[in-house]
Amino acid sequence: MCAEVIETDKKIVYMDHAATTYVAPEVMEAMLPYFSVKFGNPSSVCGIGQENKTKIDEARAKVAVAINAEPNEIYFTGGGSESDNWVLKGIAFANIRKGKHIITTVVEHHAILHAAEWLQSQGFEVTCLPVDQYGMVSPLDVEKAIRPDTILISVMYANNEVGTIQPIAEIGAIARAHGIYFHTDAVQAIGHVPIDVKAEHIDLLSLSGHKFYGPKGVGALYVRRGVRIHNLIHGGAQERRHRAGTENVPGIVGLGAAIERAVAVIPEESVRLAALRDYMISELLKLPGSHLNGHPTERLPNNVNITFEYIEGESILLHLDTFGICASTGSACNSASFESSHVLTAMGVPHEIAHGSVRFTLGEWNTETDVSYVLEKLPEIIHKLRSLSPLTPEELR
Repeated sequence: MCAEVIETDKKIVYMDHAATTYVAPEVMEAMLPYFSVKFGNPSSVCGIGQENKTKIDEARAKVAVAINAEPNEIYFTGGGSESDNWVLKGIAFANIRKGKHIITTVVEHHAILHAAEWLQSQGFEVTCLPVDQYGMVSPLDVEKAIRPDTILISVMYANNEVGTIQPIAEIGAIARAHGIYFHTDAVQAIGHVPIDVKAEHIDLLSLSGHKFYGPKGVGALYVRRGVRIHNLIHGGAQERRHRAGTENVPGIVGLGAAIERAVAVIPEESVRLAALRDYMISELLKLPGSHLNGHPTERLPNNVNITFEYIEGESILLHLDTFGICASTGSACNSASFESSHVLTAMGVPHEIAHGSVRFTLGEWNTETDVSYVLEKLPEIIHKLRSLSPLTPEELR
């Protein structure tokens, strides 16, 4: 359990793995030498530099195997947000002669949405497609939105807040048939569901190490061979002249070890987590005034997102924290905002109800005991908060 990771006398149940994960011990072990004795710059001609260049290539191959890509199609970045920005801006300016129209969805991560907004200020046009009540985009809507000047379609693989998995292969096939580049932000999906960029017609894919027990501050971008994309960062000749900057060797080694480790256990771990998820959802929905957010079946195996009417999600989190339970109200990247989740709003959840959402995301150390502990404490919290609110109907008190 997480009490083994965090040195404290307080019982800790960590269920916020969509925000970040710890660095697995074997991943840390693989990284440690590259902070000290194996500190060489991979661009140097000396032995320790060239050895590190080899280690980077080994990590590149591991990422490629994980998504069925080729090693020379993998570029290391500083994380998911950089990879997303590189895709939108790099594709936009590299293909401006073909067109200036981009298609995405209203439930994307802000790394996509804010990059798209910036591109609009530069004269590009962006179509943000709606989603249904489960947060799923229709492939038919994607195809209808395509124009002669469309250069990119970007749809996240799985939503970071509600866990809904999009029909990626179907959308990818549509994009390929129309000769349009297709990108997916797979930051939340890697390590939870199998991904095959060739079978799913994916041209570009973003991922981030800290979501699957790797280090923070390192990610990768898959760019299918032949895709026209401009650089985001200019300077040196690193990453085959496509991403300047001295490589984060420890981070890259850790990313390679983490993705290899995560993908290897998907068949067993996804089944285990889905069972815990489904039990947790079924029990929480027994509470009056509770609603599941996201698709009931097409969702990540570790995602539980529930709305509790007439309560603020932030208040629930504060009370959960007193019991050592770590969860969130949605995206960790937007946790300082008191605005309603843009994802829940897009799904049609009323503003006043959306504020009562809580996201639990399970991980490899979560057990039935952890779930039982949450199911013991959460109803008490819900009852207490509702009893304090004058807006709560009598039947929910």
